[in-house]
Amino acid sequence: MTEELIWQHFKDELARLGDGGETLDLWLRDDDAVVPSAALDRLLTLTAGYGVPSTIAVIPKRSGETLARYLGAADLAAPVIHGWSHDNHAPAGQKKQELGWHRPLGTILEELSTGLAVMRGLYGEKLVPMLVPPWNRIDAAVVPHLAALGFSALSTYGEPSFAASLPIINTHVDIIDWQGSGGCRSHAALAGDILGQLRRNVLARKPTGILSHHLVHDEAAWNFLHKLFELTNGQWRSAGQLIGEAQSPGF
Repeated sequence: MTEELIWQHFKDELARLGDGGETLDLWLRDDDAVVPSAALDRLLTLTAGYGVPSTIAVIPKRSGETLARYLGAADLAAPVIHGWSHDNHAPAGQKKQELGWHRPLGTILEELSTGLAVMRGLYGEKLVPMLVPPWNRIDAAVVPHLAALGFSALSTYGEPSFAASLPIINTHVDIIDWQGSGGCRSHAALAGDILGQLRRNVLARKPTGILSHHLVHDEAAWNFLHKLFELTNGQWRSAGQLIGEAQSPGF
């Protein structure tokens, strides 16, 4: 299927999904921000051009005032907390994890508390106190303590595998081919995955999260986001909006 046919099919399916008057809520999370860069500037210029709110997962230990000043000037960019240091503490041969059972619970909670305090000091009211675990992995034993630390939401990937006392607002479609080329996945596969997730989430009245990593984007990734934003203009939500709705009575 040609690129033109891929996107025409995507556009037609979006129209069908919206025929019932349902809102097709999408949200964008971009991970691993540390300092301003040409790639981050390109992302925020692209999202601003289409009025797309972006949730920027910042690594507290590795970031600082330079990024805070930069994001502070970006009206549609909301910083959230990407763990503490994005260091792997899992043994060799196991999936990478910072917030796993490999260390004492108290150590993990202390680091998360420090990270949240650092981010509040840097961003003030602009900060959305959502926790994004590095590699999208967090031990279930950590989750019950997040609200007490001051987090308002948790965001990982896929369907939640545990219950939580705070909203879980996940991403569902990662545009990067981590197991293969390391660049953008095929546009046809991504379009199909997004449509499939939208169909499920419209019925469940849940937002559909798109995950990007600006530092590793190739031209195919930028082109995909450009076309996606063009065809879904006006259907993107901010993390703050989604958390507010999840916390409201009757959600």
